[in-house]
Amino acid sequence: MEGATPIGFEKVVREVSRLSAKSTFQDDDVTTTSLVLGKKARSFKEPAPLSSHGNATIISVVNQKGGVGKTTTTINLGAALAELGRRVLLVDFDPQHSLSVGLGVSTRNLEGSIYNLMLDESTKIEDFLLKTNVPGMDMIPSHEDLAAAEGALVSVIAREKVLKRVLDSVSDYYDVILIDCQPSLGLLTINALTASKYVIVPLECEYFALRGVALLVDIIGKVQKNTNPDLEMLGILPTLYDRKTVHSREVLERILEAFPEKVFDTIISRTVRFPETTVAGEPITTFASSSSGASAYRRLAREIISMGVARDSHTSNQSIASAGGI
Repeated sequence: MEGATPIGFEKVVREVSRLSAKSTFQDDDVTTTSLVLGKKARSFKEPAPLSSHGNATIISVVNQKGGVGKTTTTINLGAALAELGRRVLLVDFDPQHSLSVGLGVSTRNLEGSIYNLMLDESTKIEDFLLKTNVPGMDMIPSHEDLAAAEGALVSVIAREKVLKRVLDSVSDYYDVILIDCQPSLGLLTINALTASKYVIVPLECEYFALRGVALLVDIIGKVQKNTNPDLEMLGILPTLYDRKTVHSREVLERILEAFPEKVFDTIISRTVRFPETTVAGEPITTFASSSSGASAYRRLAREIISMGVARDSHTSNQSIASAGGI
């Protein structure tokens, strides 16, 4: 996608691709918490198409630990939701700009990024929207400059709500906005949480990954209390699961003990395909459409829609509220 050009969104008419949404569902290849724990298998049906778009659900993908699959999840969950007819916007909110690189954007050639939108109110978001190779999925890129944003925001009034202001201008166009957060719990992450309705926490199935979850939950609680009372934990997503090791299973069991109602049934297993997609600059759903990794993220997309997120025609957001807050 190197050299991608900005797009306007108001008059864009695109036929959403459903090429793989039906043809490559292979749930037998997907590891699930039900399967690991010997419980009854769960299934999530393909949702009905949407008759209209907008009123975006904003979801932050957060973990202060690096290397747990935040960017991988943001890209591939977004692509899977787009396959299911949702209009998706990805926001690269990490100064390391891994999401931008993972979608083939050359950050050296960027004329502007989320940094400009955060700090210059005269900018227009449509000037920074980029197409991806997935129909129905757009993105806002990031750049190393974003690292300076925390210092620049110190003197800004309502600095925790700057990203919310930026995204409000396109919420009527998209169905889902996914924010890929940096591995930190600083002001940028607070901005993302303040702008969001839900949080997804990718958590590597490794012992040391468990240690920071309590701090993250505490931060989420503080954001709920001070800047965003509507924020909810959508779920913890087990990632980098290794079916061959007892350790991965033991860590998964610990996660379920600590958060019995907040762990996704879908598990993202370790596979060499994910690093390959980064080199290719595209989601696994297009790079290796019939792989187990692609199937896992398609199943996760259906699971999330079944919870009432991304405007399922047959459920409502009350199904999440009834599951309880953090």
